Amino acid sequence: MIDAARQRTNMVESQVLTSDVTDRRILRAMGELPRERFVPGALAELAYMDEAVPLSPAQGGEPRRWLMAPRVFAKLLQLAEVGEGDRVLDVGTGSGYSAAVLANIAGSVVALECDAGLAEDARRNLAALDLHNVKVVDGELADGAPNDGPFDAIVLEGSIFDAPSPLLDQLKDGGRLVAVIHKEGVGSGVIWRRLGRSLDQWAAFDAAAPPLPGFEPAPAFIF
Repeated sequence: MIDAARQRTNMVESQVLTSDVTDRRILRAMGELPRERFVPGALAELAYMDEAVPLSPAQGGEPRRWLMAPRVFAKLLQLAEVGEGDRVLDVGTGSGYSAAVLANIAGSVVALECDAGLAEDARRNLAALDLHNVKVVDGELADGAPNDGPFDAIVLEGSIFDAPSPLLDQLKDGGRLVAVIHKEGVGSGVIWRRLGRSLDQWAAFDAAAPPLPGFEPAPAFIF
């Protein structure tokens, strides 16, 4: 049996706090939520390691799905500056861990998932934790959830290759979108902020994360 409470404390103290994450709401949520509940049972002992944890195998040409490493996830959340009354879109929620953390720091959360099995896992996990400010939505990740927006913040639970235009269109004025961008082998935690009709973008920290399905770059045309 793993000592999950001790592992949660170690995760926060050795992985999250040491990465300059200072938002006490994030630290408290990650220190209290049972991360081991959100991974396959056989991998419970790996739930708190400083790496991404597999959630499902690759299927139908889609990449394998993962629970993002705690350090990268926490830094993205802090970068998003989620307020207590904010409406947040969680893109690629997987089994629901990210949505559970967001539910503890935001007003309401729309958790978007394209894998029907993972979406059901998320609903079951969130219900078991009595989190009622989260709505799990089935759909293509790159399309977002336009019928549930606009959003104060959008968090992508994996890496993409370029600016996600349809998702950026679902931000409120002043809204923020955060994601890990991988380009030419280099990964960065990036934030976009909507300012009226324009968008401000900057890379905040080095990061790596498994890819999210549906955001693959279009194949280059070859003469």
